[in-house]
Amino acid sequence: MREKVSAIRIQTPEGVRFSLLLAGPVTRFLAWIIDAACIYIILTIVGTIFGMLAVFNFDLGTGFYILGAFLLPTAYGITLEWLWRGQTLGKRVLQLRVVDIHGLRLEFSQVVIRNLLRAVDSLPLFYMTGGSACLASRRCQRLGDMAANTVVIRNPVTRRPDLEKLLPDKYNSLKNHPHLAARLRHKVTLPEASIALRSVLRRDEFSDEARVELFRQLADHLRSIVEFPPDAVRGLTDERYIINAVEILFSDQGHSKKI
Repeated sequence: MREKVSAIRIQTPEGVRFSLLLAGPVTRFLAWIIDAACIYIILTIVGTIFGMLAVFNFDLGTGFYILGAFLLPTAYGITLEWLWRGQTLGKRVLQLRVVDIHGLRLEFSQVVIRNLLRAVDSLPLFYMTGGSACLASRRCQRLGDMAANTVVIRNPVTRRPDLEKLLPDKYNSLKNHPHLAARLRHKVTLPEASIALRSVLRRDEFSDEARVELFRQLADHLRSIVEFPPDAVRGLTDERYIINAVEILFSDQGHSKKI
């Protein structure tokens, strides 16, 4: 058996490095129990509705219930993981998240593939196939994760930083272009936003040389994601550009990031 890893390390083309802590099989199983309980409650409600239908047409009511019982677990996973960006209710409670193995934004096809293969992973009972795959995999991936090229990471929620103290009395020229700011919030992944925020919070801990190089790499990376017009970035150092970007990513306007 290959040696297991506790985190995956990702490097962007611009040289920015960050790590994602992998979720273990026990935590994932607990999240699945919560999701299974939610699905059971939904099935109970659906069963009551179709039970009333069966009073009028037993075969039709029974058929719809069986179909719902087969489709609901898959639909539950696909719907929540897509809308909540890699989280179901169980994952949200346990602070887990599904991400692309390379740290990229999840594609809808990946969400569909990993959830369609739940039927295989759950065989013969209680996710024995998926659990065995997790134990054998270096990255704790079940078969659905391997097929979709995804991993499940730990996603602890931290308190939103006090941006007023972090960015006192500074004019943010990027806000003059709200459509580009919204695009930045949409395209920057959670790991990317997290490393930008932590770099700003800890910038005084770095040596001058390391600080300049770090913010140069981060700024190059974010500029490659969304390019602001020259008037918005004129005169901005790389560090100031990242500070402005962090304010956009974590402000109360629009869809702020959670890490």
